[in-house]
Amino acid sequence: MTERLYHTDAFLTEFDATVSGVGQHENRVAVSLDRTAFYPTSGGQPHDTGQLSGIPVLDVVEREDGSILHVVDGQLAPGQAVRGVVDWARRFDHMQQHTGQHILSAAFDRLWKARTVGFHLGAVVSSLDLDRELPPAAIASAETEANRIVWENRPVSIRFVAEEDAAMLALRKEPGRAGDLRIIAVEGFDLSACGGTHVARTGEVGVVAVSSSEKLRGGLRIEFLCGSRAVRAFRTLRDSVAGCIRHLSVSPEELPAAIERTQAENKDQRKTIKAQQERLAGFEAAALAARAEAVGSERRVVEGLDGWDANGLKAMAVAITANPGFQVALFSTTAPRLAVVARSKDSALDARAALTALVERFGGKGGGKPDLAQGGGLTGDLQEILKAARETMRGSGG
Repeated sequence: MTERLYHTDAFLTEFDATVSGVGQHENRVAVSLDRTAFYPTSGGQPHDTGQLSGIPVLDVVEREDGSILHVVDGQLAPGQAVRGVVDWARRFDHMQQHTGQHILSAAFDRLWKARTVGFHLGAVVSSLDLDRELPPAAIASAETEANRIVWENRPVSIRFVAEEDAAMLALRKEPGRAGDLRIIAVEGFDLSACGGTHVARTGEVGVVAVSSSEKLRGGLRIEFLCGSRAVRAFRTLRDSVAGCIRHLSVSPEELPAAIERTQAENKDQRKTIKAQQERLAGFEAAALAARAEAVGSERRVVEGLDGWDANGLKAMAVAITANPGFQVALFSTTAPRLAVVARSKDSALDARAALTALVERFGGKGGGKPDLAQGGGLTGDLQEILKAARETMRGSGG
């Protein structure tokens, strides 16, 4: 069985070991060692990465029998002596997040009797799942309490106890496994069975920042950031807010109201533009109808129009075909092109079939009914599309 060096010293990043076995894991080379400082994915915490004698360690896996596999990008031989080097930046980040989770979970438990029933340490943010819902004020109070413990720089200790002795301890939650247990203690605040890597003092967590919360199966999912992750998130938020302030020319306190005001103004402007566009579409529709091509007893309008969106093209097509005896195919001039095909009630044209034929030839997608069909994404020369539209409409009952 591999000796787990990380269990007693999370700060150990270099070690000597011997390859005890070589095999495969998911079609990749995987080696076992007699001892390792590499943490395998377990308990919601991701694996370490690093090197074994210069060979990259890509993954670390704990098998059901308790053995540990190191997935490597290279070749090693049984009995070979290796020098292991753990990626310290990744390891310390995980230590900050995991210890921060213990502290935050204990704060929720102590203040609000909200028990942690799940934990995930993600690549960007981490999350814990609580067994009950809490209001924002309660979440904020737990965050404040967690940071009080962090800034008091309390010792974080590790000890191993037998199963029968663990039953006498005031653990925050029941252990998930039998046998001897590894206990992580945050002095005077939390006592938990855990196999993960942790900092030596709470001050090394830096800060615990709750980034979001959402209801989940009768409970609450809390997303949080600790240490350097919180600093990176603050920088992103700072730069984003600074950009908004610069563009809106307001103070930080005025930003929410300014955004709300801008959104309201934009909504009003969109309504005005839509109304004006509908009026203009009516005039444009009349002009198009006036120069329509006579095809037997019907009149055909096939045009490419500049500056109109899908709603504008539809409005014009509907306005034209409100009159008897019209077939209409309108396209935007910019690629990929929008398309609207429509007919008057007394026309035999199948607009949907005509559009389908155009899409099959020029790409894009669309659909509709026999009297009105819309599409988009057509590519190709506009004149070729217009020519094909006339031919298709002729073959679809025009």
